[in-house]
Amino acid sequence: MGGLAGVTAGVSAICTCGLGNGLNYRGYDIADLALKADFEEVAYLLLVGELPNKAQLADFQAKIIAGRDLPQDLKDVLKALPASSHPMDVMRTATSALGCMEPEAEDFSDQMDKITRLLGAFPSFLVYWHHWHVNGKEVELKSDETTIAGYIVERLKEKTPLAVEVKAMNAMLTLYAEHEFNASTFANRITASTLSDIYSCMTTGIGTLKGHLHGGANEVAIKFVLGFDSVEHALTEVDALFARKEKIMGFGHRVYREVDPRSPIGFELANELKELPNSDKKLFDIAKAVRDKVKADKGLPDNIDFFGGLIYHYMEIERLYYTPLFIMSRAAGWAAHAFEQRANNRIIRPSSEYNGEEPRAFVAMEERA
Repeated sequence: MGGLAGVTAGVSAICTCGLGNGLNYRGYDIADLALKADFEEVAYLLLVGELPNKAQLADFQAKIIAGRDLPQDLKDVLKALPASSHPMDVMRTATSALGCMEPEAEDFSDQMDKITRLLGAFPSFLVYWHHWHVNGKEVELKSDETTIAGYIVERLKEKTPLAVEVKAMNAMLTLYAEHEFNASTFANRITASTLSDIYSCMTTGIGTLKGHLHGGANEVAIKFVLGFDSVEHALTEVDALFARKEKIMGFGHRVYREVDPRSPIGFELANELKELPNSDKKLFDIAKAVRDKVKADKGLPDNIDFFGGLIYHYMEIERLYYTPLFIMSRAAGWAAHAFEQRANNRIIRPSSEYNGEEPRAFVAMEERA
């Protein structure tokens, strides 16, 4: 089947999606996790298998906070990268550089320490590079924000985030944290199956996520919504797109046929954020009208990327940073899968169906036409 759709490629206890019971991480419903837990609790759940108690969470958070600081040599690498670099390339390169400076033990005995370090460092990679090349300064990486969600917003914008912004960012981190054997996670597991280090697993995931068919859909979705000045304009253009048989990003999903269980949460978050003083409420109305029309006319439900892009837009986050934020979230899922693969490993090496030439005789150079 094309793209391995419908093919079971392994066994995992981390996540279920599209099995008639929504989306669950380690058995917990995504709505409960996104709206009732901090992302750090969710990351711990994915990595360890159970939700943390207060002491376990405090220890986990302390290690992540300690991981925010970067070695001077890594800061120099980030400074040296061109301002024109794609932020995903910045994230991939910084991850590789940190892997050279702080390598994982060959027996993987420190794998948990390395991923907590990376969960702290991933936001710092983007924040430091951003402020150096956009604002021409070295940004302070220390912060009083104790959560990853609060830290990302506070350090990017350099102002105390509003509670609704932290709530939305926290939920988005959780919503994107894990999604079974998606392309980047499966690629990460293949790397893990070779018994490569955790940094290589992460860079494999980042490289795969960069592709437009995987990450980045929310960037395209918000660009689409921003192209309209009214609901009427949007609906007219949607009709024209249908007539041309063109796709609209943010709709449909290979796994979810009826509803993406993450989408209602994204819708409500966008609805809350539209009330911020600088938010354009009209964009929410346009997005809602487009969602309803596509569902009514084509039977396609929106996925998390459609309102996800609007959420980040309302938070005034640069569009090219949406997919790097995906890394900061999905890294927890990638690492959980890498740990699981390592624990019961067999190298992933599928077979292909050959459709090339039949065996033929070699032709010497002087005899070739």
